[in-house]
Amino acid sequence: MLSEFDLALPDGGTLHVYDTGDDGTGRLPVVWHHGSPNIGTPPAPLFAVGDRLGLRWVSYDRPGYGGSTRLPGRDVASAAGFTARVADALGLDRFATLGHSGGAPHALACGALLPDRVTAVVAVAGLAPYGAAGLDWFAGMTPSGVASLGAAVQGRAARERLAASDVDYDPEFTPADLAALAGPWSWFDSVVGPAVRGGPAGIVDDDLAYVAPWGFDPARVPVPVLLLHGGRDRVAPAAHSRWLAGVCPTAELRIAADAGHISVLDGAPAALEWLRR
Repeated sequence: MLSEFDLALPDGGTLHVYDTGDDGTGRLPVVWHHGSPNIGTPPAPLFAVGDRLGLRWVSYDRPGYGGSTRLPGRDVASAAGFTARVADALGLDRFATLGHSGGAPHALACGALLPDRVTAVVAVAGLAPYGAAGLDWFAGMTPSGVASLGAAVQGRAARERLAASDVDYDPEFTPADLAALAGPWSWFDSVVGPAVRGGPAGIVDDDLAYVAPWGFDPARVPVPVLLLHGGRDRVAPAAHSRWLAGVCPTAELRIAADAGHISVLDGAPAALEWLRR
């Protein structure tokens, strides 16, 4: 059963938290880090495999999304502090992290900054740090992605102007992505819709965080990391995970050659098997 509550933060803000709970069987908590723009409801299409593997899903709305207070200027590293507060509130000592798309860098942040608590990280279809040496960061990205993140590079005012314009974001999903969205991953309708209706604050702050210094070095993540990426992904091109695999000594890279940004999640059950090993 999924429960929700608001967690007070020291600055007076709140985080909206989700938890499927523990049934007394010693489930491994997995903290889900959601994409952009999503709210933080944990991934229902993975609940069945999670039950089989004995997983407990924990998540929260990133600041600016859903029921969580906006925090302008947050960086990617801030996810580690938020996650630690959520875990403390639930009495969780050790946990794994799983992030998809915009959530992937935030999951990595937890592995880097909470190494005594995080057992392993799965980062799916995520970005590498902006300005990463040897990576053509925008290469292979959709024009909409270049426009959004390029505006963020110019600063908050430029990104907010784009958000206030009538320009639509086109992720250019592959046929496999569209099939996934018409099937089990139609679940995304339930997390994207509320995020979009809540206004652009969350996605603006996310984009600014992705292109700013992350606040940690991916080369210094000491816990096991699995990088999962679709070879046909144009939202976050696979070169980003290849770069991360090249600098992170604990990382394993799996490229699903024909998968896109959503259909890559067909590999999530196997990734959860890896995480639970």
